[in-house]
Amino acid sequence: MKNSNGVKLHFFGGAKAVTGVCYMLETENYKILVDCGLFQGEKELEKRNYEPFTFEPKEIDAVIISHSHLDHIGRLPQLIKEGFAGRIYATPPTIEFTRLILEDSVKILEEKAMKANVVPFFDMQNVERVMEHFMPVEYYRKTKISEGVEFTFHEAGHILGSAITEIETAGKKIVFSGDLGHPPVPFLRPPDFLEQADYVVVESTYGDKNHEPALACKEVIENAIEETIAKKGVLMIPSFAMERTQQLLYHLNELAENHRIPAVQVFIDSPLAIKITEVYKKFPQYYNNEAAAEIKSGDDLFNFAGLRLTRTSRESKEINDIPSPKIIIAGSGMSQGGRIVHHEVRYLSEPRNTLLLITYQAEGTLGRRIAEGAKRVEILDQPVAIRAKIQAISGYSAHADQRFLMEWLGHFQKICYGEKKECVLKNIFICQGEARSANVLAGLVRDELGVKATVPEMGEVAELE
Repeated sequence: MKNSNGVKLHFFGGAKAVTGVCYMLETENYKILVDCGLFQGEKELEKRNYEPFTFEPKEIDAVIISHSHLDHIGRLPQLIKEGFAGRIYATPPTIEFTRLILEDSVKILEEKAMKANVVPFFDMQNVERVMEHFMPVEYYRKTKISEGVEFTFHEAGHILGSAITEIETAGKKIVFSGDLGHPPVPFLRPPDFLEQADYVVVESTYGDKNHEPALACKEVIENAIEETIAKKGVLMIPSFAMERTQQLLYHLNELAENHRIPAVQVFIDSPLAIKITEVYKKFPQYYNNEAAAEIKSGDDLFNFAGLRLTRTSRESKEINDIPSPKIIIAGSGMSQGGRIVHHEVRYLSEPRNTLLLITYQAEGTLGRRIAEGAKRVEILDQPVAIRAKIQAISGYSAHADQRFLMEWLGHFQKICYGEKKECVLKNIFICQGEARSANVLAGLVRDELGVKATVPEMGEVAELE
């Protein structure tokens, strides 16, 4: 680059897509990635995971990770296999979760690769290599990556340890939202509001929608449980092992302790969710004040009468022998694999049962087809008629909705900082959402905030002047 103060922002993933998040900041002197995730969802999108990076991994100086969901960390093993040798920066909970998520993904990806007749992305040895590169960084601690580039993590409120990343370089401040949470969230602190930036990269998963209030969400759960018990049915809840399952446990604990629901067997049928919950218990210093007070009073936030943790395959199969009513919480959240699909094969055809969708269902997933009203689907190569009640709620989403995204963006001042006199927030890049949600949010930003908003294409490069 000719201009030593010039910065290029590359969109290698997360552009007009929720997954595969990967951005690169480039100057004459360095190249830094923000996230390096797997593409998930439609087959055409997932094919990108098998393609070579469109940049040279050996030339990357460092990676900053916003949080440990697979669509933000899943290509780290491949990055290192292809020559990356620098440091990976993340908060301490993110580092611990990353190991669990990657290890759990090895078998799933091996099975997918076998069906596609390709080589798996990574194995356990590759996971170990990834972990060797991590450098823990706490919130609010300005960290120098190299001469002329520093970053600071702020609370994102999405999952435990998730971070908004504020990067300062070449006289510019660039803020990456990562995935923003949807406050108020059980036991998590809300996202931080920042006020100064030259450029902002913001997620838009729900850029075109607003969630139900948290109270209404809890009432839906309570009513679904009471209805299931009355019908002597099975309540199935596909749930991501991280955050969503812990939120459910927190609410179920509250409902059970306050006698809001009848006694019922609740199965957490996910070894990964069980392991992740144990990590949650290690980091109470990251909880909000309410949860911290509950812990201090002696309450176990994630345990209650009737809860059973099924770690082994044998224990999972034994759930079938337990008479209804019962509640089964299992991964994956979009019914793309995991133990939930076995329960869906068994129970979706019964009208007395309920499938409660509490997570975002990406395009191309089984969960999306069910949510959109499919009457018959194929699961584990078996045709399954859907006669169970299908219910979806968005209040459990760990993603900010349109209302909160606009509030968060609205805190950025349109004046600059430091010695500059005529600087304004130059552009907001709307990413990590499907095309419709990204475009709707971009329109709102332009109309209501009066700020330039761009929806980048995959592979696009923006010059940050």
